Amino acid sequence: MSTIEFSAQLDSLSGLLQAFAYKLTKSSDDSKDLYQETAYRAIVNQDKFRVGTNLKAWLFTIMRNIFINNYRKKVKANTIFDATDNDYYINSGSRTVVNSAGSSMMMDELQVMVKSLEDGIRVPFLMHYYGYKYQEISEQLDLPLGTVKSRIFFARKELKKLVRARYGKTFR
Repeated sequence: MSTIEFSAQLDSLSGLLQAFAYKLTKSSDDSKDLYQETAYRAIVNQDKFRVGTNLKAWLFTIMRNIFINNYRKKVKANTIFDATDNDYYINSGSRTVVNSAGSSMMMDELQVMVKSLEDGIRVPFLMHYYGYKYQEISEQLDLPLGTVKSRIFFARKELKKLVRARYGKTFR
């Protein structure tokens, strides 16, 4: 196929290619850039096109691949790679002061709420909180495993209710 024939067929498909470019980019300017890049690469690589194959499909494939490559470049460019230790904040040049007063007060209030629970649900809950496994709690308290699990569940449910009543927050 001669260059003139190739250019004529490319021109005849330009409307479809521009519509496809707009469909991919959703932007008029970006679609024009994408079409222009596709036309440029098609002309440069005209010798790789096999006569008798579908030119329209070949051009659409070139456009789609250019779009995908550009998208991947944009995503990679927007990704921040943080090689610093986890002890530091990104772009933090100033000192930070940790104020744990709020969490300390909340912990004190939660401990009061836990102490207000009935012994039957408070003891298994605290044992679980301190790291005992359900089976260990079951053996130490001489209770069935299902009972231990349900008592811990009820303790959590009761604590959520107390926190919700005090602060008006919802929890799952």
